[in-house]
Amino acid sequence: METTLTFDEGIDLPHFASFVLMDDATGVEALRAYYASYLEIAAKHGVGIVLDTPTWRANPDWGERLGYSAEGLADVDRRAVALLEDLRPEADGVPEVIISGCIGPRGDGYRVDSRMTSQEAQRYHEPQISTFADTAADLVSALTLTYADEAVGLADAAEAAGIPSVISFTVETDGRLPSGQSLGEAIEEVDARTGGSPAYFMINCAHPTHFAHVLEEGGGWRARIRGLRANASEKSHAELDEAEELDPGDPVALAGHYRELQKRLPNLNVVGGCCGTNHRHVAEICAAVTR
Repeated sequence: METTLTFDEGIDLPHFASFVLMDDATGVEALRAYYASYLEIAAKHGVGIVLDTPTWRANPDWGERLGYSAEGLADVDRRAVALLEDLRPEADGVPEVIISGCIGPRGDGYRVDSRMTSQEAQRYHEPQISTFADTAADLVSALTLTYADEAVGLADAAEAAGIPSVISFTVETDGRLPSGQSLGEAIEEVDARTGGSPAYFMINCAHPTHFAHVLEEGGGWRARIRGLRANASEKSHAELDEAEELDPGDPVALAGHYRELQKRLPNLNVVGGCCGTNHRHVAEICAAVTR
């Protein structure tokens, strides 16, 4: 969402925060247009869709940088869910529209900073998760997590609030989390420490060439991965962080990677894109995996 709005639409997002658009009529219309392009893809292929709220940065630390109080952030979360509720009647031909309250890491999505224990992470993310639990959101999705403790805390907070959670890790070019832990070990650790409470796991913000080899390893943890949201670019996180221009990669080639990854992920049923992708990439991916 953020790279599309910034590079394709030319919208300034301070601190890469798209939730600020909820406070402006023009911004809300830009978000509606963004979501509409994906609803069209779902309708064309007759598949359900998960729509994330634009609240990846709407946590206390990033909110403070942007001048939002705790009450202001909660209000944004509620209005973001309401926006997606309003889109449901417009989703003709889409069997199901799932509303996901999007949660981001406390720190940067590329590095392990602001590291917390699982208990600290649970307390930190509890306000946003509880807010989503009191709305029409069907679940919460935590994206670009870089280490297991924060994932455990998020899952525990969601379980306490009574809302399903999705845990999505990002990996480096070697297929490991930025913390250095392997993907399989991270998933197994989160499941072991939470009693398997997450609804499912995803991988996001990495190109398939960065993690495909990891999925060749054995282990039941692969069955817990239901979602993929890959980057368009094969560049590392460090390279992307310094990039001044968007690297859109090759939408058709990216879709081919997803098609191959289906063979290694038996329960894959949620596909999308992350940095550098837009509706063109997701249209190709959807066509490839539903073929």
